[in-house]
Amino acid sequence: MEMNKKRVICLLAGGACVLLLSAAAILTVVTRPLNTTDDDMCLLVDADDNVDSVQVKLGSPTGWHLLVATGYHVHTGRYVVHPGDRLYKVFRRLRGGQQDPMELPIPSLRTLPKLASYLSHKLMLDSASIATHFADTAFCHTFGLTPQTLPALFVPNTYEVYWDTTLPALMHRLQAEHRRFWEGKRTTQAQTIGLTPVEVCTLASIVDEETAVNAEKPMVAGMYVNRLHIGMPLQADPTVKFAIGDFSLRRIYHDHLKVESPYNTYIHPGLPPGPIRIASIAGIDAVLNHVHHDYLYMCAKEDFSGTHNFARTYAQHLDNARRYAKALNARNIH
Repeated sequence: MEMNKKRVICLLAGGACVLLLSAAAILTVVTRPLNTTDDDMCLLVDADDNVDSVQVKLGSPTGWHLLVATGYHVHTGRYVVHPGDRLYKVFRRLRGGQQDPMELPIPSLRTLPKLASYLSHKLMLDSASIATHFADTAFCHTFGLTPQTLPALFVPNTYEVYWDTTLPALMHRLQAEHRRFWEGKRTTQAQTIGLTPVEVCTLASIVDEETAVNAEKPMVAGMYVNRLHIGMPLQADPTVKFAIGDFSLRRIYHDHLKVESPYNTYIHPGLPPGPIRIASIAGIDAVLNHVHHDYLYMCAKEDFSGTHNFARTYAQHLDNARRYAKALNARNIH
């Protein structure tokens, strides 16, 4: 009888030791640093991921399935694993969908398809789906715009968003940022010029294409505002490039000016139907704070500095244009 008791005690003690050792081993595994580098690791969990693929993206850590056995439903998102973060802490965040926000810069791109491609590389969004929505009249109408005026919604800046945000959620966020950007002084300035915010963005997009020199943009904007106010066609070469679909053109010839498009400001007076690119903040503010002068013409300088010669009369403009054409010919630029 005494021997049986000792045997039972030994068995219980042995089992307890095994359990303690197992618990210690599990604790060691799940508390081991997952990120042993000096830099943050970024884990992107998309809609196609499952328990096993998340494990692979984490580097297939030992102990993952032990934690998963406690209950885990995959949540999409962007999760940052900091140096020294332990597996159990990372798992807890993954299980709770506690993702990290990210900074999303919106650049001043030329076309909405380029923006669609850009967003799909930055977020959990499909470029084809984005492009389809951008071209959809009903979708654009949700934001009070058309496919032609939609570029005016985007204010080039950096925004904090979640990687798995939906396109409607992103657009509503950007619409709120757009309203914040325009409320107050900028809207008042636009009204003083006689333009709406969308029209300011449209003119600013032309100014941005005319010069990359921010210091010159208020001068260029002033010239176009002068033309608008006297009913003179804008005759802006960038709108012709947009109409043709080729921004690489170095020279605009007479045949180019005949292309039939509502964006061709040589044959259609006033502003084009919408921006020819996402206008920069510098371009927008250049229109709102344009230089008040009496110039009606401008031509790129013959020194290829990226700046322009301005003229009050057409005769003066022709002199400037001849000098520039001579410089182009000398460099064999066609």
